[in-house]
Amino acid sequence: MNRSRHWLRITEIFHSLQGETRTVGLPTVFVRLTGCPLRCQYCDTAYAFHGGQRMSLEEVVARVAEWQPRHVTVTGGEPLAQPSCLALLEALCDAGHEVSLETSGALSVAGVDPRVVKVVDLKTPDSGELHRNDYDNIDYLGPEDQVKFVICSRVDYDWARLTMDRYRLAERVGEVLFSPSFGQQDATELAEWILQDRLPVRLQIQLHKLLWQDAAGR
Repeated sequence: MNRSRHWLRITEIFHSLQGETRTVGLPTVFVRLTGCPLRCQYCDTAYAFHGGQRMSLEEVVARVAEWQPRHVTVTGGEPLAQPSCLALLEALCDAGHEVSLETSGALSVAGVDPRVVKVVDLKTPDSGELHRNDYDNIDYLGPEDQVKFVICSRVDYDWARLTMDRYRLAERVGEVLFSPSFGQQDATELAEWILQDRLPVRLQIQLHKLLWQDAAGR
């Protein structure tokens, strides 16, 4: 791969604690790519829709290396909206990092390096983007990957539960994450629903918002 040909538009690169997923609480470098074709009603990173800084792939990898991280998360926006995201993921893996990709599930993950942990956010009815889900992505998920549902209501919860059963997600992926939408779904109520139905899922509360009241976790 000729990496000198790859450029990306970057909103920010920063070091923080992972606020979500299986590695929650672990020091992580985040690479936030600019741009997203979705407009979820609860989005907390709308500042990443536009702007950003044009950087070469080599510049991004070098910037990440300054923190000497074990864990690196590529996020957005929707990172896969930029074609060079695939080359970036490969380069970060080659550099020895444990790499995860946070993606909306609307764009194909077929070309993602198999060393990358894919965290796919299946959009619920109340997101306003249910129709954007690419369910073919499920075929590319394995035991190292994770599926997330952001729950805004009981309607979302019931839909997520049925979708999880339909695609046998608990058997296919390593983690199924149910995350209460901040300010819309009470976390305790969601926990009670999970316990009542004995769902094999992880309740996920965004750690960065508890620590810093900040979407990006800085």
